[in-house]
Amino acid sequence: MPALRTCLIVDDSSLDQQMMHRAMDSADVGVDLLFAGALSEARAVLKAVDVSLMFLDNSMPDGWGADFVCELARDPQLKTVPVIIVSDWPSPFLYAKARAANVREVWSKRDFTPEAIRRVVQAQGLGAER
Repeated sequence: MPALRTCLIVDDSSLDQQMMHRAMDSADVGVDLLFAGALSEARAVLKAVDVSLMFLDNSMPDGWGADFVCELARDPQLKTVPVIIVSDWPSPFLYAKARAANVREVWSKRDFTPEAIRRVVQAQGLGAER
């Protein structure tokens, strides 16, 4: 079945991108995947493509994911994009900032599993009918 939606994964680690790609493939949720290695790249993708779901690392070379979601929350066109922050070390500060920016969930990298992906994609009403 063709993909119905586009998912953007924003992470500067090529190893983490590969892990996330494998988990997304295993989840078999029928979304197109795009990757960005910096927040500046994510901004460009978000301007060019209708993104339906974003997984966002918090620690990026050009800023913090938690600050980026606050930026998105101020943009009328981007504030509705569901965001899952995926961080190596989620902190109480990160959770508080994420709640203020309407982030759907905060995960550690080990939480990025096919089961969790399926749950989030289904909760957002995305992906292919199976």
